[in-house]
Amino acid sequence: MTTNYSRRTFLKYSTALAAGLSFPYIAKTFAAPGSSANETLNVGLIGCRNMGWGDLNAMLTHKGVRCVALCDVDDAVLAERKAALAKKYGQNVETFKDYRKLLERKDIDIVIIGTPDHWHCRQLVDACAAGKDVYVEKPLANSIAECEVMVNAAVHYNRVVQVGQQQRSHAHWHEMVDYLRSGELGKIGRVKAWANFDYAALHTPAPDSPVPAGVDYDLWLGPAPVRPFNQQRFHGSWRMFWNYGGGLLTDWGVHLLDMCLWGMDVKTLPLHTVAHGGKFLDPEGAHETFDTLSVAWQFKDFILEWENNATNNAPHGKNYGLFFRGSNGTLVADRGKWEVFPEGKKIPVKTARAKGDFYVNHTGNFLECVRTRNRATACSIENGSLCARYTHLGNISARVGNGTLLVYDEHKHQFNVPEANRFFKPDYRPQWEFPQVR
Repeated sequence: MTTNYSRRTFLKYSTALAAGLSFPYIAKTFAAPGSSANETLNVGLIGCRNMGWGDLNAMLTHKGVRCVALCDVDDAVLAERKAALAKKYGQNVETFKDYRKLLERKDIDIVIIGTPDHWHCRQLVDACAAGKDVYVEKPLANSIAECEVMVNAAVHYNRVVQVGQQQRSHAHWHEMVDYLRSGELGKIGRVKAWANFDYAALHTPAPDSPVPAGVDYDLWLGPAPVRPFNQQRFHGSWRMFWNYGGGLLTDWGVHLLDMCLWGMDVKTLPLHTVAHGGKFLDPEGAHETFDTLSVAWQFKDFILEWENNATNNAPHGKNYGLFFRGSNGTLVADRGKWEVFPEGKKIPVKTARAKGDFYVNHTGNFLECVRTRNRATACSIENGSLCARYTHLGNISARVGNGTLLVYDEHKHQFNVPEANRFFKPDYRPQWEFPQVR
């Protein structure tokens, strides 16, 4: 049976739970918010429509947490979420369209960033500079340069950051990693992750249209280039356009590749990256990102691979998942279970099914770290940066030219292929300068 744990599934879960100027950089030393386990932590949410709303509701299941502010560029979304918080939790919140106004509230301890990927960097750096701890959705950022400055900001301002790669907080995946560490699977030579979802192709292009009433579209664009409003580049499907996202590789890839890297105990970038991709399934579709993509990251003693297609087909009975192929057998996993298929009779068959709620666990881990001032969250900003950079390496290799062998020098911040350097750092619009940590 095909397993399809999509974004829609998470939104159903969260619904059930719910029934222009630079921000000034300030001093890096702040009082520890919520230092007592009994002290209430005040939360502000930036980006209220999808994952940010789900993250907030998961956070509000924990004691000692209160939402005090919401920010979104869409008046309709703000009104709906404000009413939902009042009805479910009895919390009357202040609303903003400009996140910088929300950050001016000194009583806010935590900021959740649930905006499109191209906004994560500016908002996180500004939130850290304003003395807020941050729960930021994945992928950490929309470019390698942004990932790097975000890590620097979190360290410089000594902020606690959790990246929304919530599988890090689920016993299911911890048990899988423990099994891999046991060595029972033998020598692992190939690791692969895949995600096949038809939403990755926007089959029928839509014409540009007027900006919907109540939407501040210029603020939605933020640092990204000016383009006419188009519904397909707005709510949800923005991730299929390069200025705002990176397709299925950055959407699902950071989750699944995180588990691959964790399982292989990898904490560095690969020796090199080679990718092949294109708009092959629907060449006339509105999407810019790849509806068909294969990536290989080379290591000294194994290969890590990725595959995505804009279809709902299902290798191993799973339209998303990962496997570790060892000399004694193969481990196949998704969010529902992991299974071991022996090579001959070398090891026993094994099946381990998932239990518990990793969204609630992940926010709970973050809140505990905020209270104890422990930067080593379940998915630290350093780990979120690592996984995001893997996805960007894959996309960049394919964008430069199919089959391009790509090597990134972390010290020089440049690639072996000069053409690839133009994808390292986005050009921000003048009124939204690229953030600096100072």
